[in-house]
Amino acid sequence: MYVALTLQQVRKPVAAAIGNFDGLHRGHQQVLQPVLSSTIAIRTVLTFYPHPQEVLSGQPRLLLTPPQEKQQLLQQLGVEQLVQLPFTEDLAVQPPHDFIATVLEQGLQVQQLSVGWDFCFGHQRAGNARTLADWGQQRGIQVDIIPEIQLQGERVSSSRIRAALDQGEVSMANLLLGRGYRLEGTVVRGDQRGRQLGFPTANLQLPPEKYLPRDGVYSVWVHHPQEAQPLAGVMNVGLRPTVSGLQRTVEVHLLDWQGDLYGLYLAAELVSFLRPEQRFDSLEALTAQIHQDCQTARQQLYSSRGLRTPTPVG
Repeated sequence: MYVALTLQQVRKPVAAAIGNFDGLHRGHQQVLQPVLSSTIAIRTVLTFYPHPQEVLSGQPRLLLTPPQEKQQLLQQLGVEQLVQLPFTEDLAVQPPHDFIATVLEQGLQVQQLSVGWDFCFGHQRAGNARTLADWGQQRGIQVDIIPEIQLQGERVSSSRIRAALDQGEVSMANLLLGRGYRLEGTVVRGDQRGRQLGFPTANLQLPPEKYLPRDGVYSVWVHHPQEAQPLAGVMNVGLRPTVSGLQRTVEVHLLDWQGDLYGLYLAAELVSFLRPEQRFDSLEALTAQIHQDCQTARQQLYSSRGLRTPTPVG
């Protein structure tokens, strides 16, 4: 997939889906469908970074899918080109008709367009999906407006996914996404505390803007770059209060695999929330609970795939 960071770099003409697409959830995937099936131009996604709400509010915004993760997902879906434009204050105050002229017509040479029903653009969000539909009709350009997508009676949205992750409702978050929510990053050296307790962990260095789920312990499938199949694991998100942790960390213990992980890029796919993070009176009590967490996760993960639970490594 080709990535353009300015309009000058764009390969055109394009069939484009426009949006922030944070999470690339089921609703977003529907917006992409007309573009993915297009045969008249380069299948393109136009998005913005930083997130427009971050620029408009002046507050940092955590993302379900930071740029690198979003790029990987779009490529897997079949997008040929990602146009990731910088969202600036100048762009925020641009009138809708100027955006259409400079970005859609000149910059992208749009031949086909797809947006969600609630898409807004331009100064004070004055432009919307209807604006684009009218423009398309005048220009003879197909503009698809995708209606609201609901699941279990409620709208599929990034905010609903965040709320589910905040509550440890992993199954709901994954259902809304259409895939497992992932925490991915490079394995870096930690304080070796897990190894001292008999449960060596991989400390993941995530993008700083990555949205983390509720603090606690999770069962996960870990995607290892040198393994054909995902590996069963237990993940801890939080401060590790029993050992006086001061910084929120993401640590993964692989249940049935041994080897050196330092420097590798791993992706931990959430399966279920096992328990909240808690403080134990002793390291012995903590060790006993970790052992129980591993047993629970092992049985849960393998049974969910119809596999026989293996004998623990070590």
